[in-house]
Amino acid sequence: MTLHLVKLCVGADSVESLQAWIDFRTENARNSGLPAETIHTTRMVPTRKDELLDGGSLYWVIKGKIQVRQHLIDIRPFTDQAGVKRCDLVMEPRLILTQYQPKRPFQGWRYLKVQDAPADLKAGGAAHAMPEDMRRDLTELCLL
Repeated sequence: MTLHLVKLCVGADSVESLQAWIDFRTENARNSGLPAETIHTTRMVPTRKDELLDGGSLYWVIKGKIQVRQHLIDIRPFTDQAGVKRCDLVMEPRLILTQYQPKRPFQGWRYLKVQDAPADLKAGGAAHAMPEDMRRDLTELCLL
């Protein structure tokens, strides 16, 4: 059974800035001769790895709302040089816009059941083509 993760997107204030960060890190990895993977390192290791890798995604909370997701490819636990257990979440570099869903602040990541995850915005649809601030305003007015 598929399961997702949800996490606060610290440092990005929009979907565009998250995509720019992903592009920057991918280009740096290529230039350094490293695999061009999209990785997010976290301290806690998910115990439900099989469910997450069965079609799961990482849903990003940006400015208090789930706005976008990335499909999970792999989960790689490791121990860093200081002896602290950590985990690399390996994701597709492509961001998939979702309907906005308010989310209160929390630390780390949380599991997100399929039935609780926001729906994807249809590629090529009117809402998908809108600038982010317009989409946010229309959503807050309950027009999207």
